[in-house]
Amino acid sequence: MKEVKILGIETSCDETAAAIVQNGRHILANIVNSQIAIHQEFGGVVPEIASRKHIENISLVVDAAFKQAGLAYDEIDAVAITNAPGLVGALLVGLSFAKGFAYALDKPLIAVNHLHGHIYANFLAHDDIEFPAVCLIVSGGHTSILYMPAAGEYEVLGSTIDDAAGEAFDKVARFLGLGYPGGPAIQKAAAEGQAGKYVLPRVFLNRQDLDFSFSGLKTAAMNQWKKNDMDPAMVNDLAAEFQQTLAEILTVKTLRAAMLKDARTVLLAGGVAANDALRILMKNEGEAKGLKVYYPPLSLCTDNAAMIAGSAYFQYNKGDFASLDLNAYASLSSL
Repeated sequence: MKEVKILGIETSCDETAAAIVQNGRHILANIVNSQIAIHQEFGGVVPEIASRKHIENISLVVDAAFKQAGLAYDEIDAVAITNAPGLVGALLVGLSFAKGFAYALDKPLIAVNHLHGHIYANFLAHDDIEFPAVCLIVSGGHTSILYMPAAGEYEVLGSTIDDAAGEAFDKVARFLGLGYPGGPAIQKAAAEGQAGKYVLPRVFLNRQDLDFSFSGLKTAAMNQWKKNDMDPAMVNDLAAEFQQTLAEILTVKTLRAAMLKDARTVLLAGGVAANDALRILMKNEGEAKGLKVYYPPLSLCTDNAAMIAGSAYFQYNKGDFASLDLNAYASLSSL
């Protein structure tokens, strides 16, 4: 059997990443250049700055991936690139580089959906995932529940109608003065606080659909903050309540979807899947219902290119290649 080595490139937001994965499983190299320190002073990602930094970093990151893998450029079999969804300027930097690289090496180009890449991160870490499965993709830009009857097959069951969960984390962390990125900042503060002192609403749990809404939860947290005269002494307790509330909403909705679809497995994916409260609650509640619950290691939760290269392996085997006029798309609806 041929050993298929795929170069993956990921530039959908503020990480410039390149990885080489063999046969969809074995990570030979995984390089991530993060821009967090650059965007911290702005309290969030500035798209134009992100694009400029990708231009500066991408050739260096790709070269570092080949060095880590101990491979020459022509030893790969394909180039995989995230082309949607994401910040369109950032996506175009990676896409332009990937097109030129694939053309120069006469290798096939594979277009990868960023969300499918996040899901595939689980398969890089676990080889015993059973289907059918339900997956919660939860990050700064996305919060969706997908049904997977088999590997590579997806049906959207629900999504957020406003803020994504990670976006809500960032906004609450900002007005509490905890810094950016919000998820890790709130988790750190919550560890010193106690949930329940300030009660926040479990938004949308009274609805039987599988959609989410976090703008009301964010507003409720802000109102609690203002009602208590923005007392610094309440920061940790409010952070703990916000984190617990969000984790409960995500868990209840995801397990509701799993029961509805008679799934055997629940997968977590995306940057917010690194949150300890969510991981623990989902695992405990899911296993109590007889479900197997999986999540990637922390290094594969945030944006990376190993998940892109791994996901592309299925497409490579099917001959699902992209042409050099491939475009980038900010949202899935524009595909």
